[in-house]
Amino acid sequence: MRGTWRAFVLAAALSAAAAAPALAQVETAASPAVSREVMEQLLLKGETIATKGKSKGVTEARRVTLRHESLTHDAQIQDVDISMPIFQVDPKHTEVDFKDSYRYNIAAYRLSLLLGLDNVPMSVERVINGKPAAVTWWLDDVMMEEGDRLKRKENKYGPSALRTVSQTQMMSVFDELIQNRDRNAGNVLWTKDWKMWMIDHTRAFRTGKDLLKPKDLERCERTMFQKMNELTAQQLAEVMGRAMTKREIEALLARRDRLVKLFNEKIAKSTEAAVLFTMPSA
Repeated sequence: MRGTWRAFVLAAALSAAAAAPALAQVETAASPAVSREVMEQLLLKGETIATKGKSKGVTEARRVTLRHESLTHDAQIQDVDISMPIFQVDPKHTEVDFKDSYRYNIAAYRLSLLLGLDNVPMSVERVINGKPAAVTWWLDDVMMEEGDRLKRKENKYGPSALRTVSQTQMMSVFDELIQNRDRNAGNVLWTKDWKMWMIDHTRAFRTGKDLLKPKDLERCERTMFQKMNELTAQQLAEVMGRAMTKREIEALLARRDRLVKLFNEKIAKSTEAAVLFTMPSA
């Protein structure tokens, strides 16, 4: 009885937090650019010198300031790792084999690199207070969340509507590939250069093999399409390590096959130039 009650309370808390981003991140200032290697060392070895806040909900992501050698920067620490056989997402939706895990923030970052993307913040695995966690680079120069952009009456697309729309189209493909069930308007951020960033992937990498919203997929960035088509199980296993299970990798590759087939069919009905595009420069 105690276990049933605990599961009920946990499910209620998860449902209440489902639409909330891990931590609000808007109107942050820019800091000097650092190399990927230096960034990684800070996340892996940095000493916590301040804690700035904690999110609401069961994931309890927290923002901290890390210092390593001469570099000081903020990061998000997230150690949620929940697994439930059945989870009531809302009154109309039930999810089987539900997971909410820090591992997927790390997996999303590593996969983005394999696909040639540069708009998923670096996330590494590190033991914090005795628990494995994802330590993720806190984005600088954030202008707004996606929800705020969509509410704008003017300048909704910034200096280049084509570039803005292209970025959202790439996000749609990425979310189908990782079967992201929690891409809400709070975990899409725009920096002041109108670059879109995808954050908070703890409810992605499901084991379903079908596409969730194939009708929403219209176009795909050319390099992303090529690199996605080249993914292999061995490559993913080597890159992901503990971040993804064998079953999760198999499901991702099955979705990849469906994505490639879908876009190839679109190309056959139209032209390659109409379906595949090159990301416009800023």
